[in-house]
Amino acid sequence: MRAKMNTKKILVSLCTIAIVLFLVATASAEVCTSCQSTTDVDCECCGTANTVTSDAPLAGCVTVEIDGMNINSNPSVIAGETVTVKVTFTSIATTTNVRIKAELEGDKDSVEAMTGSFDVEAEHTYTKTLKLEVPFELKDVTADDLTLSIRLWNADFESEYEDIAVRVQRPSYNPVVKSISVAQSVDAGETFPVDILVKNMGYNDLEDLYVTVGIPTLGVQKTAYFGDLVTQESCTEDCEEEDTVSGRIYLEIPYGVEAGIYNLEVLVENDDVESTFVRQVAIQNNLPENVIVTSDKKTVAVGEEAEYTLLLVNPTDSLLVYKVIVESNDDVSSSVDSAVVAVPAGSSKTVTVTAKAKSEGEYTFDVNILSNEKLVDKVTLQLKAEGKAVNPIVVLTVVLAIIFLVLLVVLIVLIGRKPQKTEEFGESYY
Repeated sequence: MRAKMNTKKILVSLCTIAIVLFLVATASAEVCTSCQSTTDVDCECCGTANTVTSDAPLAGCVTVEIDGMNINSNPSVIAGETVTVKVTFTSIATTTNVRIKAELEGDKDSVEAMTGSFDVEAEHTYTKTLKLEVPFELKDVTADDLTLSIRLWNADFESEYEDIAVRVQRPSYNPVVKSISVAQSVDAGETFPVDILVKNMGYNDLEDLYVTVGIPTLGVQKTAYFGDLVTQESCTEDCEEEDTVSGRIYLEIPYGVEAGIYNLEVLVENDDVESTFVRQVAIQNNLPENVIVTSDKKTVAVGEEAEYTLLLVNPTDSLLVYKVIVESNDDVSSSVDSAVVAVPAGSSKTVTVTAKAKSEGEYTFDVNILSNEKLVDKVTLQLKAEGKAVNPIVVLTVVLAIIFLVLLVVLIVLIGRKPQKTEEFGESYY
């Protein structure tokens, strides 16, 4: 009896060992199958990609890294950024025209990148790098998972690794201008509104947000305070009022600008981040010139003053105060009769600029016209100086000297003339 019991125990133990060995062999076979190795090698290095879905696999061990992170380490990337996908594999076959494609897929969008063709040899390892721009699909959440797929193939072989999970997060601080509403065309001298809608698309809340709208090439800008914005997941009631804000900023276009297409920049910033968004706007200028010069060239003698007449025009519907600044240098001295001129709406006024040169030559000098401390126009005047100016005192002295000499000669002539003798008649008595 005891012998039978011992025999049963031995049989049970053998069965148990056999089952365990079978399970281990099965598990090992599954791992090696996923590695697609042709020999009995250690397949732990292949744990970075899922099972190959092909009857003619190209690669053995495959390692996939995203920005230097192995895909088994639960990598996380930032939405909207460009990441580097590095694929390292050991080739099973010797073949040509091999390509690798990486695809990052979301619910609504997907991006992919592909290498050029290259050749491989069996039992050798190769590395290729691809660039992918992470799609931004995080509308209602601050983080989510995307799916990465890797495909290696040519006409005869194919290895594909699917369903590799990649965590995607919003940028830490990310104010996004969802809309910039402005008229398609504005007139020079006009004050026009710019409507801005800003949404918090970042991982964290945004505090003390400021928005600046401007046209850098014209030197005009305005800043407004837009308050605080929470994240979508931090909303307590109405998210559209908590993570989104809109505002209106007015810009004044100088009336002296040239017509054309200009960049309208919107800067959103706080202590943590700043983001710039650009939109183009057309500016028309049908206004007359602000400064009209009757003649910008004068020729005078050295030291003699030349006069230039400038007509200041106010094409707007409000009073304008012009400041006239003339430039002088070592060669030319200049001045203006009225440095500050107030011109009523729709009218004009004349100012006179004088200049003189200290030596012979051709010279230029600028006259700057400002309004509201902004340059309205710049006029370049030309002055040609030749010969020497006649001193009026000298001329008067010469004239007086000539007159004196003439009078002196007349006087001498009169003095030198002999008086005529008078005939004496005697008295006769009859």
